Amino acid sequence: MASARISTLKTAPASDTKLLDDHRFRALLSNEDWGRLPVAIWRRFSTRFEDGNTVVYVGEVEEAASSRAGWWLAQAARLIGGPLPTGSETGVPMIVTVTEDAASGGQIWTRICARRDGFPQVIHSAKRFAGPTGLEEYVGFGVSMALRIAVEHEALVFHSVGYSLQLGPFRLPLPEWLTPGDLTVTHSDLGCGDFRFTLEIIHPRFGRLIRQSAVFREATS
Repeated sequence: MASARISTLKTAPASDTKLLDDHRFRALLSNEDWGRLPVAIWRRFSTRFEDGNTVVYVGEVEEAASSRAGWWLAQAARLIGGPLPTGSETGVPMIVTVTEDAASGGQIWTRICARRDGFPQVIHSAKRFAGPTGLEEYVGFGVSMALRIAVEHEALVFHSVGYSLQLGPFRLPLPEWLTPGDLTVTHSDLGCGDFRFTLEIIHPRFGRLIRQSAVFREATS
């Protein structure tokens, strides 16, 4: 698991944080699919903090790879805030924080991935319960990605189903040649409080561009 400098990170004491029932993810799945998830995933995606409060997950990168095209894609994505992992180091600490966003009614996700040399990479995005599928990932600069969730092999899986650009009141779908391809994020439970978070991008022409996998657990006070 993560090194000591990250594993000492603490969340707010339970007495200071109010937990709420969260049905936002549950509403996007059928009863049958939701019932196929492990109880630990149920709890992780059914607990909502009060607006502005944060849950912190600490972990370690176990796999990080990109093709040449994937590397260039991650560099180009810096023009819209750098939403894709740029490093290829494994065994380095990683932190994910999820903060309730009062403004959008969604969640702000921040990923901090350490490097052995230099500053960590910080990635920000927001999950919004909106768009054509009821769930989208907003990365900034007007760019968002519609997501469809499914249950596969007892894991919760998020599939991209289209990208769009918001210009004022107008939402414009992006053509396929301006998108990275199919993005899949998989959340699988490992038991004993651990879970694996895997990101993979596959392009219809260039194949797998990026894959990153890390193992996490919730930080405790």
